[in-house]
Amino acid sequence: MKRVEKHSLLGEIGLDNFAPYLMNRIMGRYNASLRQEMSALGLTTPKMRSLAVLAIRDGILIRDLAVYAVVEQSTLSRALDGLLTSGLAHSESDPEDSRGTRVFITPAGRDVFAKIWPSMAASYGQMFQGISEAEQLGFVATLNKILRNVRKNKF
Repeated sequence: MKRVEKHSLLGEIGLDNFAPYLMNRIMGRYNASLRQEMSALGLTTPKMRSLAVLAIRDGILIRDLAVYAVVEQSTLSRALDGLLTSGLAHSESDPEDSRGTRVFITPAGRDVFAKIWPSMAASYGQMFQGISEAEQLGFVATLNKILRNVRKNKF
């Protein structure tokens, strides 16, 4: 692997050595592997990501959900409208901040997420075929370090 120097050109680095390109390709394939099942459940990628986050961090502020779900605020707004309308989530004003709104997953939302989770887990498992547990743990630890280096939020 080539080390990226301060003023390297992409052509010198190569796409196969450029981590952002590789991460985008991996996530593109991951999302594509779930698209058919998501569609059958009435989900889009932003809706699925939102349900996944709410399944773990229920009742979070909308602005925090946007960060965790890795979705632009405008896209999240449309996705949330769909989740709320279909009864997969509900929202409440934040009792501590009248400007904030908290989002909660409903039992119906948990049921839909439970249906998509096996496919998500299978796609995740496929990503790590032939990769040892130690390599996987090291990779995830490295991703967390990278996230700390680039994040703009405290989480």
